Amino acid sequence: MKIKTNKLNAFTLIEMILAIGIAAIVLIAVSAVFFTSLHLRDDTADMVDAATPIDATVTFLKRDLQCCVTPTNGTSKVLSGGFRAGDGITSDGVSDPVAIEMFTATGALSDSQPWGDIQRVTYELKNSADASAPGKDLYRSVLRNLLAVSTPTVDDQLMMRGVASVKFSCYDGAVWQDAWDTTSATAVNTNLPQAVRVTIQMAGNVNAQPVEIIVPIDSVSRTNMVLAVTQ
Repeated sequence: MKIKTNKLNAFTLIEMILAIGIAAIVLIAVSAVFFTSLHLRDDTADMVDAATPIDATVTFLKRDLQCCVTPTNGTSKVLSGGFRAGDGITSDGVSDPVAIEMFTATGALSDSQPWGDIQRVTYELKNSADASAPGKDLYRSVLRNLLAVSTPTVDDQLMMRGVASVKFSCYDGAVWQDAWDTTSATAVNTNLPQAVRVTIQMAGNVNAQPVEIIVPIDSVSRTNMVLAVTQ
């Protein structure tokens, strides 16, 4: 008499080793893709974080320059203001030398502040609170009360960190000038420039290209000339 036996189907040891090896290779590939995605996300986040202050600074600069108020002839330039750009400029209420001082109609009107829309705005570099940080901090300082009889209160707004230098050049219609002053008694330039070029050099990388913008200024020039009327 023959006894029938049931043969159980099972994996051999070699097949198990091959399956585990293939699974390990797949897991390694998935892990590599995952970690690469994480690094890419971190790099993208760092780039966005670095570009955000630059974009905000450029937006403020363009708006302030485009809304500059035309200076008034004469020595009284309180509400209409003057326009100064260059090195070593001092501005009331600002402790550090400023790179530019302008009167611009960018002030926000509100019930809590009884000021008009014209405000004095300066841009200057200040030493960073972090001594180990490269470069300086770029600030935008705003004076709302233009009729203050004492030392004016200036609001400092931090725009960006790590700045090596900031330079404003003014275009008179023919050449770019590194200095512009409409408040001097012997001022040659009594009106706003036709355009302003802003160059911001970041610190930490000497080979990095500077941030540069050119803002045209659309303003009506004043003149003391008397036009002769011919019959």
